[in-house]
Amino acid sequence: MSYCVNPICPQPQNTDAEQRCEACGSGLILHERYRAIKLLGQGGFGRTFLAWDQLAQDQSPVGDPALCVVKQFLPQNQTNADLRQSQELFQQESIRLKDLGDHPQIPALVDSFAIGELLYLVQEFVAGRNLAIVLAEQGAFSEAAILHLLNDLLPVLKFVHDRQVIHRDIKPANLIRREDDRLFLVDFGAAKLMTSIAALQQGTRIGSPEYVAPEQSRGQATFTSDLYSLGVTCVHLLTNVPPFSLFDGIHDHWVWQDYLPKPVSAQLRQILNKLLQNALNERFQSADEVLAAIGKTTGTRPTPAPRLPTWEGSQLVDGTTQIHALAFSPDAQSGSQVLTSGGDDKLIRLWECTSGKTIATLAGHIAAVRTLAYTGQLLASGSDDNTIRLWNIDGTEIATLTSHTSPVKSIAFSPDGTLLASGSWDKTIKLWEVATGKELLSLMAHRLQVTAVAFSADGTLLASASCDRTAQLWHLSTTPNLRLDRRFTFSEHLQPVGALTFNPSSTILATGSSDNTIKLWDVQTGQCLRTLTGHSWSVVALAFSPDGQTLVSGSWDKTLKLWRVATGEEMETLNGHQDSVNAVTIGSLTTTSQPSEWTIASGSKDKTIQLWQKKSGNHNL
Repeated sequence: MSYCVNPICPQPQNTDAEQRCEACGSGLILHERYRAIKLLGQGGFGRTFLAWDQLAQDQSPVGDPALCVVKQFLPQNQTNADLRQSQELFQQESIRLKDLGDHPQIPALVDSFAIGELLYLVQEFVAGRNLAIVLAEQGAFSEAAILHLLNDLLPVLKFVHDRQVIHRDIKPANLIRREDDRLFLVDFGAAKLMTSIAALQQGTRIGSPEYVAPEQSRGQATFTSDLYSLGVTCVHLLTNVPPFSLFDGIHDHWVWQDYLPKPVSAQLRQILNKLLQNALNERFQSADEVLAAIGKTTGTRPTPAPRLPTWEGSQLVDGTTQIHALAFSPDAQSGSQVLTSGGDDKLIRLWECTSGKTIATLAGHIAAVRTLAYTGQLLASGSDDNTIRLWNIDGTEIATLTSHTSPVKSIAFSPDGTLLASGSWDKTIKLWEVATGKELLSLMAHRLQVTAVAFSADGTLLASASCDRTAQLWHLSTTPNLRLDRRFTFSEHLQPVGALTFNPSSTILATGSSDNTIKLWDVQTGQCLRTLTGHSWSVVALAFSPDGQTLVSGSWDKTLKLWRVATGEEMETLNGHQDSVNAVTIGSLTTTSQPSEWTIASGSKDKTIQLWQKKSGNHNL
């Protein structure tokens, strides 16, 4: 079906075959791209539609339909001057929303445009259920569920507030829990934009009345207003009673505790009561303060006395594409200083590190290159085009492996180079025979997308990570037949696991997660040895030093961190990137390098590669 977005259309429902509305004659394709199919909601400022993004569908390698959300704004009772100012504000806020949409728990802004007096935002569609629906279906939330909600959402609010933006409409209906349990904060683009436009109209207030803070109801929202609304959301979810019924207007105080199905801890009571204070100065002043009160910070923790940096970085790359994958070639580890990168431009580049020059470019993929791996003189690449390609070191393509049905996010060669493992968003792990390109095994190993795979150095173990918040450890058997036997399931992470790697001695598996932590696991017992905390955003890349004594992590918080494996101590933070770090790899760039002399390469969304080396060495870049 198609839905006409003309606000005065008398009969908006149409068939998919129509290009123009049969009832009013309006075009059904917005901006030559978007076809609305369903009205999701409407209010005083506009409406929200579910829509197809036909351009994205046409560009998809497999032709999958691309859903999105179209928000239509209806400026009311405005003069021509007000309308021009509304459009200017719309353009300004669209730029800001584009930046905010980079957070993985805020829907990305796909597009913004105006058609006549109507203004439109197009955002990523998040498939899941909002918490108002969950509450109606499952009843009151437990204390554990509320603490999980706070831990999940507060870092998102910190991200928003750090960018000087107030959401203004936090409530259960604007929190969507996706299938992989990740929580999304939605309708925040609408709230921010409507506030800017509403400033032109006297007496206009933004937000749902039962959730807004007193100062916000007077048109004076602050960052703590969002925290107040979060508190109201929590007591509503805990009690399953509408917020207005939880407030005693006669005595001017909250009585939510009288409606609890079961008691909660004194700690949670204190936290929620402080969130709900009418006076701003008696309320929590920041998301960090709330996180600290529940025993979890976003990475800003006390540190030892300042130390001088022992690593320094230099930059290479032409700045044309986001970097998703890095790998030092075997020759680089023996002295020729070659680094291989893959990114959004679908190309694979080989770099001469000391000069920063591109020495070869490999083309063949039709979507972003997400992962790279070497064995001997053979390079493998995995892509969002669902394929894996095998290349000779001279750039000649040998084979294309095509049986994955969704993007390939990770690949790894076995130590002897005979097998290639791949992990895909089709939820499978596959094993391939390198010599022939034959698929030997396909295993539906996880409930959700597989994000990472890695072989142990001794070749007996394979590890896999997934959006289902687990990592799996598999024993690889080759006799009498090739098979993977599950050894352990690691399930202590609270969010998707996006990175993993074995130490050189194959005794420790490190996993990194969107819960901002790294965990070290004993592969013999399956026990968690320690949890490393310090990053303030998702940990998406990990690499052990050649001697196994140091772990390097890369995060969407724009930093790399070096950790002492034996103690879990954070040794140093490397700050050089201007946007999320997506990839980390380690190699030696000289033939005379000692085990302690190694180079870190990091790739980022900022379209650069940083090379890091110890200041005390003789090979600073």
